[in-house]
Amino acid sequence: MEAMGVLLAVVLGALPLLLWWLNELWYVLPLKLRVSNTGTKLPPGHMGFPFFGEMLTFLWYFKVLRRPDDFINYKRSKYGDGVGLYRTHLFGSPSIIACFPTVNKFVLQSDDKFILQWPNLEVMGRNSLVVVHGQAHERLRSFVSNSINRPDALQLIAACVQPRLVSALHSWAQLGKFKAYKEIKKLTLQNIGKLFASLEPGPILDSLDKLYDGMLKGIRAYPLNFPGTASHHAIQCRKKLEAIFRVELEKKKKEEVQSNRVGTTNDLMDGLMQMIDEEGNQLSDQEVLDNIISLIIGGYESTTLASMWAIYYLAKYPDVLGKLREENLAMWKKKKGDFITIEDVSELKYTNKVVEETIRSANVSGFIFRLVTKEVEYKGYRIPKNWKVIIWLRYLHTNTENFEDPLCFNPERWNVPARPGTYLVFGGGPRICAGNMLARMQLAILLHHLSVGYKWELLNPDAKMIYLPNPAPADGAEIAFSKI
Repeated sequence: MEAMGVLLAVVLGALPLLLWWLNELWYVLPLKLRVSNTGTKLPPGHMGFPFFGEMLTFLWYFKVLRRPDDFINYKRSKYGDGVGLYRTHLFGSPSIIACFPTVNKFVLQSDDKFILQWPNLEVMGRNSLVVVHGQAHERLRSFVSNSINRPDALQLIAACVQPRLVSALHSWAQLGKFKAYKEIKKLTLQNIGKLFASLEPGPILDSLDKLYDGMLKGIRAYPLNFPGTASHHAIQCRKKLEAIFRVELEKKKKEEVQSNRVGTTNDLMDGLMQMIDEEGNQLSDQEVLDNIISLIIGGYESTTLASMWAIYYLAKYPDVLGKLREENLAMWKKKKGDFITIEDVSELKYTNKVVEETIRSANVSGFIFRLVTKEVEYKGYRIPKNWKVIIWLRYLHTNTENFEDPLCFNPERWNVPARPGTYLVFGGGPRICAGNMLARMQLAILLHHLSVGYKWELLNPDAKMIYLPNPAPADGAEIAFSKI
């Protein structure tokens, strides 16, 4: 009996060690045996526990310690710098983390070898711009970019969003105290809803807000589709979003028939419905729905977060706000209080530096995913086929090797351009965010109207930070807000 007890203790004691090495044996050993004679090797790292991989370690740094950059710093300390590649198992897949500018550029510009693939394709929609590849992607990207990033399109959008923005700022001053994230989110959804699907404030937009919030939390979550998981909830939210937009799509079709005119509202959804390829084919209803859902979430959450962080940082750095206010007051006097145009925005040199610094510091998109379609060699390291490459964008922008004192909000750093490959807030290569100019313009317009007419302060300047699903102060950036 005593011997059995000793044996059981040994087995139980060895079990965690066995589990810790099981993923290495399963994923790495066969590859090491196969490539042992090629002179290449797998990047350093560890595959973590079976099924979970290193997700527990990831969550430890991001949610418990709230020091997300130490996740990569620990790997660099343990395994050395090498070329900025580390093997791991995250988000349900064997993966290679890429965190240095040179290797990131290699991956992003090799779209034939590394194709975009999110952990949860069902959440994003299989026909959406962020999922499709090849000709389908080129066609959709060209249309979306022309619709929201071309100068004439930006001019129309600038004129469209400013009345609602000015009205919102006035109402914020009447509130006095509020959570910046919540109010900006409401305003952004109203603007995006109008531009993309001609939706007005009301019950439908209120429903979209809650559903997109649930969807967002599952986009990068571990892909487990059963009740209680973030992925499952996100998929259910997406289905409800699809049902709402399907009703709007049918309304548009009916209005077109009744008015005998194509594109009655001339919004982004109208444009998607009218798209025709070289062979005369239109997008199916499902393709339209997949794209309008994914495009709204892309513009909605990222713009909200960047705007919130701008308010947060300007409250923390009054000297920056002072310079911003000086430049924009001069523009306001020149315009005699009229709305600004995209030409005016281009003249606001310091404002545009604040925009870039806000986007860099906010790190809205911390990392992006690529699927390896063929085995690749990079500087003596093997990147296996069917693994994922996780491009760790956040680490580029918070690494002291790329930016001096990176956690300090300093628009003056943009007096000179960032070194190539170190600033990838919108991704890179053929998959760079199609709405990058729209995002910059909207933020610049917000900064203009904020700085010339309002003052604010953080009510909880030392609030803790949360980093999942996106970086934000835990209190939602609660502020006291008033007219100057």
